[in-house]
Amino acid sequence: MDYTVEAVREALGVLMIVAHNPRLGVTEIGKRSGNTKARTFRFLVTLEEAAFVQRDKDATTYSLGHMALVLGLAAQEQVSIVKLADKYLDALQDKFNENAVLMVRDALEYVSVATRLSTHEVRVGAALGRRRPLHAGASGKVLLAFAPAQVQESVLNGELEKFTSHTITSKTRLRQELKKIAEQGYATSVSEMAADVIAVSAPVHDSTGSVQAAIGISLPANRAPADLGKLCQAVRKSAADLSAELGWKK
Repeated sequence: MDYTVEAVREALGVLMIVAHNPRLGVTEIGKRSGNTKARTFRFLVTLEEAAFVQRDKDATTYSLGHMALVLGLAAQEQVSIVKLADKYLDALQDKFNENAVLMVRDALEYVSVATRLSTHEVRVGAALGRRRPLHAGASGKVLLAFAPAQVQESVLNGELEKFTSHTITSKTRLRQELKKIAEQGYATSVSEMAADVIAVSAPVHDSTGSVQAAIGISLPANRAPADLGKLCQAVRKSAADLSAELGWKK
């Protein structure tokens, strides 16, 4: 017996479109959700009354409302991997005073689900919830290297967007990079997503051996040591210890 309520499913779809694409209007949200403009508007009005979305200042576009933040914070408290990662992120930030991040894969992108920020005045941007394509950046490459084959092929068969002159846009080179990451168990990035930004990341495994997240450090290139060995070692240990807490036995 099917107990699902289709209208709820559709409303949640509209909510997720607003979450991933703020400041869209009713027409575009309807187009992306596959609903008519009138039906989309009714969903948005309902979500607005519940404070999950809000109309922007121009009154024609929508962004998330304060109840979405309440839900997100509650989820962060309840999702075990985020809770377990807290002490490792704190330790990495304390040790190096650079941004420590926990990333997870969402389809063909990776998103930041927990961060600890450097106290330096100049630091790398690390907004919670920021989404990026899997082929660029240390955490993205880690999550792609350990992703199912069909995910890897989807990325490799698609367009590899160029963000800087150091972004890997050659599919042959990306395949080689992913193989290397899978073998060594970590990834580095030098100015792949943004100029003059260095990052190191390692995979977090669950009890089945599947990679559920990537934990890493990012910092401005002018503060990075010539030898990234200590950063790599610390990040790999944090990832391994967190994996062990999730039941992974290497």
